[in-house]
Amino acid sequence: MEPDKWGVIYNPKAGTRRVQKRWNKIKEYMDSKGVSYDYMQSEGFGSVERLAGILANNGYRTIVIVGGDGALNDAINGIMASQAEDKREIAIGIIPNGIGNDFAKYWEINTEYKEAVDCLINNRRRKIDVGLCNYYDGKTHRTRYFLNAINIGLGARIVKITDQTKRFWGVKFLSYFMALISLFFERKLYRVHLKINGEHIRGRIMTICVGNSWGYGQVPSAVPYNGWLDVSVIYRPELLQLVSGLWMLIQGRILNHKVVKPYRTQNVKVLRAQNASVDLDGRILERHFPLNIGIKHEAITLIIPN
Repeated sequence: MEPDKWGVIYNPKAGTRRVQKRWNKIKEYMDSKGVSYDYMQSEGFGSVERLAGILANNGYRTIVIVGGDGALNDAINGIMASQAEDKREIAIGIIPNGIGNDFAKYWEINTEYKEAVDCLINNRRRKIDVGLCNYYDGKTHRTRYFLNAINIGLGARIVKITDQTKRFWGVKFLSYFMALISLFFERKLYRVHLKINGEHIRGRIMTICVGNSWGYGQVPSAVPYNGWLDVSVIYRPELLQLVSGLWMLIQGRILNHKVVKPYRTQNVKVLRAQNASVDLDGRILERHFPLNIGIKHEAITLIIPN
């Protein structure tokens, strides 16, 4: 196999009919630029993970995901679980195509496919960290990986509701906003027991975000290459604090809020979070506490813009 050949996985945008049209444009542009690649299309849930694992096992050293955060999460899990020799040398490329592209946004990867392809051809590389979450599912010990963040509690419920309403609204931001507002007024709390940097944190908590990257604004100081996880623990806000909290979240200043307690660590143990939903990069995780969340420093390579 040619060492520079890309393995491209195309994950069609959820709910769109113009599946082939979008891919044909990208393909045409890549062909015009003389890119050497093999192409695979995902066939629904779980297939991106399987395909990424196959590419990694077959010696592809550049794996390009045409998709959003969910597809990217599937791909990273497929690569990390593969038998590939040196996973650190596998470069991930992104051509944003999902409803949520937060990780691509963090790196300022353009959603315009021509610019995204040019960025890949330019091939500027950076080693990045990968978060991991270990848990026991009742039968086996499992590990799931993430690039952006893990949300426990309110954040994960918003993801759940956004997914359910996305089809109805058709717009991610609107669905997200509606979910946010409805849940904020509910202000549900969860009985939580965490261990961070040797400190036991117990109490009634609204939401926890553990971020390798900026975690939808909840961990605005997190960077995916310093070997650390940023954690925001958000306690119950009063109604007025909610409004100011939303505003501070939008402005990237959430850590200054009275009800937010920030931490920086390499390991978080979630011993208990009663009835709380958990999501990794927008993928809902079947709850199995305790969770042991850690980080692998410079575990993989990302192709980034200049």
